[in-house]
Amino acid sequence: MEIKKAIELAKQNDQAAFNFLLDTYWNDIYNFQLKRTKNENDAEDITIQTFSKAFDKIDSYNDKYVFKTWLITISKNIHIDLVRKYQSSINSKTHSNDDDDIVYNIPDESPTPEDKIIREQNLAKLLKDIKKLKPHYQEIINLRYFQELSYKDISKELDEPINNVKVKLLRAKKLLAQIITNPNV
Repeated sequence: MEIKKAIELAKQNDQAAFNFLLDTYWNDIYNFQLKRTKNENDAEDITIQTFSKAFDKIDSYNDKYVFKTWLITISKNIHIDLVRKYQSSINSKTHSNDDDDIVYNIPDESPTPEDKIIREQNLAKLLKDIKKLKPHYQEIINLRYFQELSYKDISKELDEPINNVKVKLLRAKKLLAQIITNPNV
C-alpha cells in the first residue's frame, strides 16, 4: 500500500490503513522523541499520543505537506505541552514545614542582557534591509509594523484603497524577504 492511498483510506476510517501508517512511521516518531526525551517510556508514551491525535485529526491533514513532517510536528507539540505542564506544576507553589509560609516560585521570563543585545542587533539589521526597499515600500512597512496601523488607517494615510494597501504590503514583505535571504542582491 502506498502512503497517499493509506491516508485516503484512513480518512474513511479504514483500520488496515491506520495500522499501515502506524507501522510505517512508528520508528521515525519514536526515535525523534527518544532523542528529545532521552527516556524510552516517555518517548513511547508521546509516540502513542502522537498517533492517537493524528488519527483523530486525520481529516485535517493537508496533502501539500509531507505526512511524516505533519506527524513530527504533532509529536513535538505534545512534548512541548508536557514539558510546560511539568514545569508549571513544579513552579506553581512550594510549601515549607510551616504551612503559613507559602513560597511562589515564578520563573523570570524577562529578557537577559544578552537577549536585549541580540534583539537590538537584529532590529538594526532589519532596519538596514528595509532601507534597501523603494521608499513607498519602506513607508508601508513602517506604517504597518512600526506604527502598528490597521489596513484601514494605512488606507486613509496613503489615500489608497485597502486592497492596494494589502497588495503593496504583500509585495514589500516578499521583496524584504528576498533582501534578507540574499543580502548580495
